[in-house]
Amino acid sequence: MKYSDIDQRKKAFVFELDNVLYPEKDYIYQVYYLFANLLEYTDLTDAKATTKLMVDTYIAEGEDAVFDALVKQLNVDSKYKDNLKVLMATAKVPLKLLLYQNMLELLQEIVLDRKKIFIVTNGDPQKQLNKIKQIEWHGLDPYLTCYFANETLPKPEPDILYLLMKEHNMERRDIIMIENSDIDKICAETLGIDYINACEFL
Repeated sequence: MKYSDIDQRKKAFVFELDNVLYPEKDYIYQVYYLFANLLEYTDLTDAKATTKLMVDTYIAEGEDAVFDALVKQLNVDSKYKDNLKVLMATAKVPLKLLLYQNMLELLQEIVLDRKKIFIVTNGDPQKQLNKIKQIEWHGLDPYLTCYFANETLPKPEPDILYLLMKEHNMERRDIIMIENSDIDKICAETLGIDYINACEFL
């Protein structure tokens, strides 16, 4: 799908952040690398082996299983769990986070057409803002307006979108959501706005 395929009457595009505009793993894996190096410095564990275990566990079992795997397989002290949580929310990652190429082109076309771009994201606001600050936006930053759903109610509750519509004087028919999860789909359907899965562009 291309920008030209979308209803040209739409005035605003709402995007989730993770795995819609950029691959979330690009952030998470860099945080794991930083954390592994912290452990190497404090506890003399092998950073390379620690990073590999974290990434492999994330792929196989998901983010929630990662620290438990460190405790179980590398005898990492449980006191470091808070360190990982803080690092995940505040880390300055070594490499800039890159947008999916097709999403970059879509955003550029939206801006050229003078339409509005909103990022409406679930999750810890501090963590999500930290990611946003480290994405390479290619000069698009001034055209982005961000809303953190957890400051009202997380999606699929539509409260944050009601707020967006009120603050920007928009109707349901003006908005289209670019989503990549059942949570966003349910949110869009509850509100009665159109939506397209991000995979259509990727």
